[in-house]
Amino acid sequence: VQLQASGGGLVSPGGSLTLSCTMPGRSLDWYSIGWFRQAPGKGREGVSCTSTYGNTEYSDSVKGRFTISRDKAKNMVYLQMSDLKPEDTATYYCAASLSSSGLDEVVYAYWGQGTLVTVSS
Repeated sequence: VQLQASGGGLVSPGGSLTLSCTMPGRSLDWYSIGWFRQAPGKGREGVSCTSTYGNTEYSDSVKGRFTISRDKAKNMVYLQMSDLKPEDTATYYCAASLSSSGLDEVVYAYWGQGTLVTVSS
């Protein structure tokens, strides 16, 4: 099982970016999906997640600025990021779980390769 994360790039502070996550060949409908990030020299941090029932959760650091959503027709999960700050700079990973959701990485068995987001002027 392999996930693909995409959409990273360079953005100015205050700007917006949308990350995408998909799982080629499998439906994401059965999986809870989490977004995590890892800044240089730091541990991996849970950012947002969505359960198979549509429940969503956000870390305090992104609440009100990031939105997670699913597009079942396209088999995609998105992370819309707005009002980006330099401290949002990190490699962002999507992950999938068949069991439960949450912002703890131990919940997730399947991971994508990561996409780099750089917030800088």
